[in-house]
Amino acid sequence: MLAVVLAAVVAELLLRHCVRRFGGITGDVFGGLAETAATTALVVMSLG
Repeated sequence: MLAVVLAAVVAELLLRHCVRRFGGITGDVFGGLAETAATTALVVMSLG
């Protein structure tokens, strides 16, 4: 449960940064969000 919540928070922070930086959302941003969320969840699950 913690891994999913933390992955969503990290992805949301990245999304806000990308919208501010690039002025919108592109397909590359969605891909980056998916990879970031998956990696965060895997790291949290491996540590816990």
